[in-house]
Amino acid sequence: MNKLKGRSVTVVDGNVEKALRKFKKKVQESNILNEVKDRAHYTKPTTQRKIKRSAARNRWQRYLADQALPKKMY
Repeated sequence: MNKLKGRSVTVVDGNVEKALRKFKKKVQESNILNEVKDRAHYTKPTTQRKIKRSAARNRWQRYLADQALPKKMY
C-alpha cells in the first residue's frame, strides 16, 4: 500500500491564484486523484482484467481504423 505524501505550496506576496495553480499541478502529477477514485469502489480482479482487456481491444481497433485507407466516395 502506497503512503500518500502531503502536498503543500507556499503563498508568496498574497498571490493565492498562483499558489492554487501550482498545487493543482502537483496533485495532478502525483496521480492522487486517480488513486482516490480507484479506492472509492472495490472492483474484483476478474472485472479489472475484463476492463483492461476491453480497453486494449478498443485501442487496437482505433489504431486499425487510423491506419485504414479512406472509403471510396464513388
